[in-house]
Order: sequence, then C-alpha cells, then structure tokens
Amino acid sequence: MVIDNATLLIGIAFSSASLLLALLIGWLNARTETYLVLGAVGMALIVLAVMLMGFRNGAYGFGQHLVPYTLILIGFSFVYAGARRFRDIKASIRPPIVVGVLSVVAIGIPFLMGLTGVGTILLNSLAAAILVLCAIEHWRSKDHPHIALNANAILYCITALSFLCCALVLLSEARWVTTEPPKNWAEDFNSIMSLVGLTGIGALTLTLHYARAAHRHHTEANTDSLTGVLNRRALFDRFGGSKQSGATAVLMFDLDHFKQVNDRFGHAQGDRVLQRFADVLRQELRRDDVASRIGGEEFCVVLNDIDQEMAKTIAERIRKAFADLALAIDDQGLIATVSIGLAIPTIEEDFSALLNRADAALYQAKNGGRNQVRLAPLRLVA
Repeated sequence: MVIDNATLLIGIAFSSASLLLALLIGWLNARTETYLVLGAVGMALIVLAVMLMGFRNGAYGFGQHLVPYTLILIGFSFVYAGARRFRDIKASIRPPIVVGVLSVVAIGIPFLMGLTGVGTILLNSLAAAILVLCAIEHWRSKDHPHIALNANAILYCITALSFLCCALVLLSEARWVTTEPPKNWAEDFNSIMSLVGLTGIGALTLTLHYARAAHRHHTEANTDSLTGVLNRRALFDRFGGSKQSGATAVLMFDLDHFKQVNDRFGHAQGDRVLQRFADVLRQELRRDDVASRIGGEEFCVVLNDIDQEMAKTIAERIRKAFADLALAIDDQGLIATVSIGLAIPTIEEDFSALLNRADAALYQAKNGGRNQVRLAPLRLVA
C-alpha cells in the first residue's frame, strides 16, 4: 500500500506534536534548560505549518504555501536557537533571529513576484542550511554522551539532505513557477525523513537532557558546593578501599589561622579565602590529580604517577602561590598561608593509612611554625 504525501504530513504533525509535549514537560521540570522551551516553540510552529499543508484540500494559492513555509523557517530557527543553548546555556540567540528573519524575507520576495517555484527552492535550501547549523552545534558540544550527540548531528544532516534534494529537483526541472504542490521522489524522501528525523532528533534530545540531568546530580552529590572540588565522600568513594603504590602521593592541607578570618572578617570572607585556595589548587595541579575538601579548612590532594621530589615541588608551589595572594586575615598584616603534610608509600599501602601519615606530617608542619611542607617518615617494611 502506497502512503500518500498528505498522510505523511499528518504523521509528521502528530510526531512533532508529541515531541512538543515531551519538550514542554522536560522544561517544566527544569526551567533553567531554555533549549527545551525554544525547541518546543519551534516544534509548535512546524506542527502548525504541516497541519496547514496537510488540510489545504488541494488549494494552492498564495496563503496555502507562503504562510506554512514562513512558519517552517521560523520554527527551524527556534530549533537552531535551542541547539545553541543546548551547547552553551549562555549562547546568544541573536544569530538564529537574524537567520530566521533573512530566510523569511528571502522566500517572501520571489513569492510576491509570482515566482512560487523559486520561493519553494529557497525554502528547501534555507531549511537545509538551518538544519546543518543545528548539526554543527551538536557536533561541537562537549557534553556527554558523545555517541548520542553525534547521532543527533547525523540525523540533522540527513534531514537537511532531504530538503536539499527537493530544491535540486525543482532546480533541475527549471520550475520557477509552481501551481500545485511538487510531487516527486525527493518530496517523498523529504516527508519520510522529516517524520523519521524529527522523531529521532526529539528522542535523542530528551535522552541527552536526562543524561545531562543525571550527570549534573551526580556531580553535585560529589562536589563541595563552595569550592567546586570533590567532597570527602567522593574522595573516599574513589580511593577508600584501594591500596596505593609508590607512584602515588597524598597531600594534606590546613589553612593557617583560618579561625581568625571568620572571627575578624566574618564567614563570607572565610568562604572567599577557601575559594581562592581551591583556585590555586586548580591552577597548580596536573589534569589527573584529584583535589578534595574534606572538612572546614582542610583539603586533600592525591597525586598520581609521581615521585617524591616532584610531589614536594608541587606542594611547595601550592604553598608559595597561596602565600603570594597576600590575603589579609587580621589588621596587623598577617596573610593567609597553608601548612602541608606529604606522604608517599614505599610499598602498597591502604589509602586510609597513607592519609593518616599525611595528616600526621601536617600537624608537624603546624606545630613547626606553619606555612611549610613536612614529609611523613617513610613506612618501614618489616
């Protein structure tokens, strides 16, 4: 049984409407995710356009093609704006607005001149271009999972190709004026791909949305909200049950005289000092090193694939960089500094035992005058 174009258009309308509702529901549960509502508005315009084309009862006057074509281009421009906001929540929507306005003007001029075929060619070409822009936004995204992002980009490109085929067929036939809806293999391909493509794009977009939400919740549960480094639970989840080899080092940090900061300047200033120290850690540590705040003014860093001398160098670099900030902690010129304990296993050693030795070395640094690095005695092998 052959499915006619009108039936496919109705299918596209219902598929887009379902996607619209799903995007709206997703947005209602996460109001900050503006890409969902932008995509929903775009889908609403596309649904309206497809319904107008599906129920025109053979009429093909000025209003039966220019109005739905305009709605399609504006709808795709909203989808493009949503794709930009998906990649970057702060991305400007000005480019999609400019693209949408210029696209509508571009197809409006030939339609007003009676060149309906030219207007239809431009419609399909511009729709393809906008969909390719959407694909680029997803391809550029650094979010996870990458497979779903790339699949979405591919679906955008294939759907764009179906629109481009429609334009090329009309162009090859030199149909500068059309008096009825085009009927050819490209139109059928476009209808099928619009149905399959929009459904697939919607499903993948929602999958990415919920994957992003799950990743964000996991990150929030394992991150210290004030400093942005890992919290104590995350540190012990990662290392608590493991044995550390000689290529690992543990640094324990305690900010000197921190109670004075809170007492003299208030907790807001104390929070700023903690945040500045976390910034120093991010600046001085390597990519694979793990930093965490384990409570109050105490921090812990696990250095991987490292020897004793390099670990001491990194510890001294952190100590000096924090002192160089010259953060005042009293009215007599005392600045914020940090004491550091360093422990390195000589044999395989439980993480908790290694942490305890680093903590003991830290207290030696505190009792020895603060603002210094102390190395824990090497563990002797019986």
